[in-house]
Amino acid sequence: MVLYSHDSQGLGHVRRNLALAHHLSLALPRLVGRPVSGLLATGLPQASRFPLPDGFDWLALPGITKGERGYRPRHLDASMESLIDLRSHLLATALLRFRPHLVVVDRHPLGVRKELRSPLKKLRRRHPDTRVVLGLREVLDAPRVAAREWSDLGEDEFLAGLVDEVWVYGDRSVHDTAATGEVPALLRDRVRFTGYLAHGRDLNPVPSTWDASVPFIITTVGGGSDGADVARVAAAAPVPEGHSHLVVTGPQMPAADQAAVRDAAGPATRVVTSVNGLGPHLGKAAAVVSMGGYNSVCEILATDTPALVVPRESPRTEQLIRARSLRRVGALDVLRERDLTPDAVGAWLAEAVTRRCDRSTLLRDGLARVPHLVASLLDKTQETVA
Repeated sequence: MVLYSHDSQGLGHVRRNLALAHHLSLALPRLVGRPVSGLLATGLPQASRFPLPDGFDWLALPGITKGERGYRPRHLDASMESLIDLRSHLLATALLRFRPHLVVVDRHPLGVRKELRSPLKKLRRRHPDTRVVLGLREVLDAPRVAAREWSDLGEDEFLAGLVDEVWVYGDRSVHDTAATGEVPALLRDRVRFTGYLAHGRDLNPVPSTWDASVPFIITTVGGGSDGADVARVAAAAPVPEGHSHLVVTGPQMPAADQAAVRDAAGPATRVVTSVNGLGPHLGKAAAVVSMGGYNSVCEILATDTPALVVPRESPRTEQLIRARSLRRVGALDVLRERDLTPDAVGAWLAEAVTRRCDRSTLLRDGLARVPHLVASLLDKTQETVA
C-alpha cells in the first residue's frame, strides 16, 4: 500500500498516515492472512525521525511549503512547475513499480497542483483492482470554503471514477462532514466515518527523558510552525501552586520564536523543543493547553485530562469549528485568539487542575477500525498486501 500526504505545513498529515500505517502493519495481517508492505510518501525530512512500522519505508519527495503567494519549493532552487513535475514523476514511478493494492491519499485527492492525477490515472489503467481511498480529517473548513475548493478542483468525473471510499477520521455525532457539504455530493455515498484516530497512537512509545517530580501541566502547539503566540502566552501564565509547567514548542518553531517563549517562561515553567512519548505525558498531566490541530486534539481525546484549546482562526477556520464542536459535547474548553492572555490561561489552569474530563462517549477507536475497512476493500486472493 501507499499512503500519500502533501505536507506543506506542519506534521499533521504525515503523522496521521504514520499512525494508520502502524495499525495496518499490526492488525491487517491477522485479518487477511498475509503480510503487509507499504510506502509513506512525504516531502518532510523531519518525518524520518519517527519510528516506522514493520514492512514500511519512506518515499521521500522534494519538499514544498506554503507562503503568502501559495505553494513554493521548500529548499530546491527550481520553479514550482518543475518541482511539481519532478514530484509527479517520482510518484508515478513508485506507484507503477510498487503496484500497491491500496492507495490512501490524505486530504487533497489529487495532491498539490494535481501532481497525483497522472500517476493515479496510469495506476488505475494498468492495475484496475487497486483501491483508492481519500482520507479526510473530520473538519475541512467552513462549508462554503470547502465547496469552493471542490469546485475549483474541477475533477468531478475523474474523482467519481477514481475514489472507492472516503474515510472521515471523526465521530459523526460531533461533526457530520457529509451533512455540512464539506464532502461533495458525488462522493457522499462513499463516506465511512472511522471515529477519531485517538486511541493507540503510541503503540511503541520511545522512553522519555523528562520526568516530573510534582504534578504538571503541558502546553503543546503541534509541530510549532504557527504556535509561537500560544506557546509564549501560555509560558507566561501563572502556574497553579504545587505544579510545574512543560511547554513543548515543536520542532518546526523558528529559533527566534523559541527564544521568545523561553524568555516569557516563569520559574515553574520549562520550555523544550520536543519530548518523547508526548501522548502518555498528556494522560498523566493535570491539564493541557493546546492549539486545535487534528492530531493534537486526538492525543487529548485519548485521555481524561482537562484541555483548553486555542484554535488557529486563519487562513482556515477548521480548528475553530473543531474546537466549538467538541466544546458542545463537553470534551474540551475553548479560548479564542483575541482573548489569549497569561491571566486568562492562568485562571483556567487554576480551575482545571482540580478535575478530570470524561470523553468515553466519543468514538475514539478509528485506528482500530481502519484495518477492518481495508480488509473489506481488498481482494483476498492476493498473496501479499502492498
